[in-house]
Amino acid sequence: MSTSSFSQLDLPDSLQQAIDDLGFTTMTAIQQLALPKTLAGEDIAAQGRTGTGKTATFLITIIHHLLRHRPMKGRKQHHVRAVVIAPTRELVIQIGKDAAALLKYTDLRCHTVYGGVDYERQQQAFDQGVDILIGTPGRLIDYHKKHCFSLSRCEVAVIDEADRMFDLGFIRDLRYVMRRLPKYDARQALLFSATLSHRVMELAYEHMNNPEKIRAEEGSITASGVQELLFHTAMDEKLPLLIHLLRQEKVTRGMVFINEKRTGERVARTLARYGFKVGILSGDVRQKKRMRILEDFTSGKLHLLVATDVASRGIHVDDVTHVFNYDLPEDAENYVHRIGRTARAGSKGKAISFSCERFCFGLPDIEALTGHPIPRQSLDPAWLEVGEAVDPSATAEGQKRDDRAPTRDGKPKGGRRGSKGRPARRRRG
Repeated sequence: MSTSSFSQLDLPDSLQQAIDDLGFTTMTAIQQLALPKTLAGEDIAAQGRTGTGKTATFLITIIHHLLRHRPMKGRKQHHVRAVVIAPTRELVIQIGKDAAALLKYTDLRCHTVYGGVDYERQQQAFDQGVDILIGTPGRLIDYHKKHCFSLSRCEVAVIDEADRMFDLGFIRDLRYVMRRLPKYDARQALLFSATLSHRVMELAYEHMNNPEKIRAEEGSITASGVQELLFHTAMDEKLPLLIHLLRQEKVTRGMVFINEKRTGERVARTLARYGFKVGILSGDVRQKKRMRILEDFTSGKLHLLVATDVASRGIHVDDVTHVFNYDLPEDAENYVHRIGRTARAGSKGKAISFSCERFCFGLPDIEALTGHPIPRQSLDPAWLEVGEAVDPSATAEGQKRDDRAPTRDGKPKGGRRGSKGRPARRRRG
């Protein structure tokens, strides 16, 4: 790690100027290890958590290569020179924003493709030619089959969050894209993953040229700046405990992770009634609304974000002070992804988990993966007395209004009932 400053890397002036504008001076641990190798054209498989600077690592590598090397012989306008494959649209959008900032003083064209937005508008951008293409596997395949672009002259390929590709069932689509690239020894490939599991390394060896493993923090796959804590609770104790902790802790910006959409709706709705500014992201929230909620969360209009694992992928928001695992994840690797939302770029953060009778069975796998037990804290019964809601009519961003009062576990109580206990029908008119 002798090289610690970007100015020591001998980057093209246009790229170095963009880096200076962003205020980047000292490299992160993963950048110090990876960039000397990737700028020399080597393939790597890097263990990189969110917030470690991995996105800048592969973008700087791509831009450096494209500026310093001529396109492959026979390249035409529809041939992309670099491709970045990411599992979710939010991550694609974030990578695209970072790329735009680093490309500020160059003539290179970057384009992002993902679901949930205007298909035709994304397709039209290929008419101008694309140097760097960033997209989700499914949308990349859609446009490739329409002959909007070709990968046969691609010089650099990046797989971001490779472990998540497996979790989301994208591995066949990913292999489809990788097999359209030039042979492994005719292009560069970079792989980043929160964990370098056996299946991830099998993928690396299948499609890469003898990649070197890189781990920025040996012995730990969780950020050193995260303070972890775990409560053993009953299911109906989790919501009042969460309200107590939100009041007690200095939560400037927090994320609450749940395993099921209906749980998230109940939690977000109840938190709103107790005076918290909260938004919720689940898989079926429309893209425009998702982006607006994320913008409000980033700007501080919303202090809390309740999200499922699928909906939260690719959310890169700075200064998240707290992560709450309201439900322990059923997949241990998701625990690493979740708590990686805080303590980004060397900052400090707190990750508080609730282990209830339903989701406690995943705890041994989580501790085996992280290599350490999560510190326990006992629960004071007085913490479960949260009092009356501040505003019973308040609703979380993106949720339907429900004016019925919450019970301790957050489920609606009471309401007008019809005969035989069924909800009464509303009259039309």
